[in-house]
Amino acid sequence: MRGAAHATCPWFVKHARLTQLFRNKWVLSTTDTPLFFLLAQLLIAVVLFLFAHMAGLLQLPLQLDLQVCKGLIPMVGLNVIGLSFSNYTLKYVDASFYQVARGMVLPFTVATSFFLLHARPSLRILAACAVVTVGFFVGVFLDGTAVSVVGVTFGVLSSMITAMHSVVIKKSLDVVHGSALHLSWYTNLLSAIVLAPTLVLVGELPGVMKLLFGPNENAEGQMSTLSTFIMGSLITGAFGFLMSLASLMSIKVTSPITHMVSSAVRGVAASLLGVWLFDEVVTRGRASSIGIILLGSIWYTWIKHVESQSAPQSKPHYEPVPLDELEEGKGGNLENGHASHRHSQSTRDARD
Repeated sequence: MRGAAHATCPWFVKHARLTQLFRNKWVLSTTDTPLFFLLAQLLIAVVLFLFAHMAGLLQLPLQLDLQVCKGLIPMVGLNVIGLSFSNYTLKYVDASFYQVARGMVLPFTVATSFFLLHARPSLRILAACAVVTVGFFVGVFLDGTAVSVVGVTFGVLSSMITAMHSVVIKKSLDVVHGSALHLSWYTNLLSAIVLAPTLVLVGELPGVMKLLFGPNENAEGQMSTLSTFIMGSLITGAFGFLMSLASLMSIKVTSPITHMVSSAVRGVAASLLGVWLFDEVVTRGRASSIGIILLGSIWYTWIKHVESQSAPQSKPHYEPVPLDELEEGKGGNLENGHASHRHSQSTRDARD
């Protein structure tokens, strides 16, 4: 029974991310306050963490350690910037185009690991990155459909931040003594604290006041703007909390093949749902772009799997976060870092 529950976690994480994507788009299409929406999601996750702690389901460090908070400054800063840019990307581009706008995550991650960690990629890895890059340029420049330059810019910046975020995961886990649960708690709480004054500084306060106290701008018979915001925040905040818990269990039982299949299915589903829910148009060029990016991503995952099987076990090496986990700044990164820590710990125990 426990094994079956663990096996369902990776699929829950993938489908929860898909749900979050469209709930986010649903809300962001009706509001001009993407940072306030992100703050609401983080606060809901924090409240659910506290309820779980009071119910005895989790044990959290409620008394914040100042040294831990200082050690997590890079992690929290990148998390806030990355999630903010992701929300801005989704606000300005179609849901079906979101995967294209964020398509440079993989090449940026490989480049970041090379320049910051001196991890030299193989020629096959570079070839897979080249395929993904071609898919990105096909979707942005050769599709023939007008796309938001602002949205694509935020997508590229978000991809860069996500790549840098993956590099600081291991060091951040060391700060919290290897506990992915504590890292998730600190990250959500500190990100909310940092984001609150940030949305004031960027000028969202008038939009927040208009959302909370202004007239309803939606058509008669539709859910009001405020109700849409509250409903979307509750759903996505709850899913974010559940993904933090599910990610603690998933990576150990998930093979690279499972990641490849589920990522491909999620990418195709995102495009189809964008057409159905938001009447978006997926042109031949956009479909080709998504297909090329998925092909390059699947090839990369297969190459990493083959290289990990043939690499000497005694030789330490840097292994980038799987691509599908990079696409979300919160859950996926935690699960990979936690899995790496558990693997190294179990190896040391076995030797002892």
